[in-house]
Amino acid sequence: MVNNGREITALIISPNRELADQFSQSVARIKSFQVVSDLKVYPAQQTLEMRLRQLRPDVILLDLATDLDAACDLIRYISAQKPPIQVVGLHLKNDSDAILRSLRVGASEFLHAPFDPSAQDAAISRLQRLLRPEAGTERELGKVVVFSSTKPGSGASTLAAQTAFALQRMTGKRVLLADFDLMGGTLGFYLKLDQTHSLVDVLQKAEQMDARLWSSMTVSAGMIEVLPAPEMPYSEPVDAGRLHDVLQYASMLYDWVVVDLPSIFNRVSLLALSQSDRAFLVSTSELASLHLARRAIKLLNHLGFDSTRFQMIINRLDKRDGLSGSDLSKLFGSPIDISLPNDYFSLHRVVTLGEALEGDTELGKAVEELASKLCGSVRLDKKGPSGFATTRPAFSQT
Repeated sequence: MVNNGREITALIISPNRELADQFSQSVARIKSFQVVSDLKVYPAQQTLEMRLRQLRPDVILLDLATDLDAACDLIRYISAQKPPIQVVGLHLKNDSDAILRSLRVGASEFLHAPFDPSAQDAAISRLQRLLRPEAGTERELGKVVVFSSTKPGSGASTLAAQTAFALQRMTGKRVLLADFDLMGGTLGFYLKLDQTHSLVDVLQKAEQMDARLWSSMTVSAGMIEVLPAPEMPYSEPVDAGRLHDVLQYASMLYDWVVVDLPSIFNRVSLLALSQSDRAFLVSTSELASLHLARRAIKLLNHLGFDSTRFQMIINRLDKRDGLSGSDLSKLFGSPIDISLPNDYFSLHRVVTLGEALEGDTELGKAVEELASKLCGSVRLDKKGPSGFATTRPAFSQT
């Protein structure tokens, strides 16, 4: 075998030790992959996430023979990472069912015993093109910014919409505002949209999506485009792989993708947060909202999202509440990155008219500051292995 590029680093996951041994022996002869670790069980997602952070492999070599259902679940999870990690399925035989199912959920390649050198050579060539595209062909993806609330009614939807408007005004670039609240999305109502399609249609057609089909799914609202939530509540489970595909495709079309999420305790919110460049958790100074914010932070930390993966916003903060940024920081055990004023009259006007905040209002100025600092921090940051910006918080305590 001739491998013109450097060896591709790989993590093997294979409960079937006969399969793992056969493949390892072929790799030792052919030197197609540099195996950096060998897991003997299908790991839990949190365990796998930690190993991916530590090892940063180019690909994952995954046993499909032991438990195809478990393997496919792992492929969906791995493919949803940002940036996605390539998966090569391994099997003891040329199993058509395993090939089709693994490729359908996101695997890039399939290799089977006795691991013919020519088949590995072809797979390596394709993987190298995916991992190291030709100069000039790679397009920088747009940034994904998500807003979620600790409690319904905290104002995450309004902040998402107004941040999208502000980003478009400041940058002049293409901005998508997407409503991911499948049970009770309100952006379509607030923005007075005449919609015929929604996020549900996009999720159902994710595998056939192209620019023409996408444009028929979105609606213009001023200078931004909106992907609304369904008008009727949608309670069916959302496939993580399809959700990843939608966000990935949107980031190819737009410079900014601003996502309005349901409560952070919703599965869709957690999936979208894991794929974002910036994530904001919105609470008010109301006691119940603050209580849920503490629970949310504990949940996110338990799931492996440390304080650098999301930022708190205290919305509608009134000086008469007697709460300072330091008080709230102690309450949450993490810094409060920004607080927004309780500007009821400005907010009532834009919600009634379905338009952008004016920059000369108190709330409008605060949102513009948020968008301005967001532009600077995201534009200058380089993503770490998890896909999140590795920098200090973008917003100072207020």
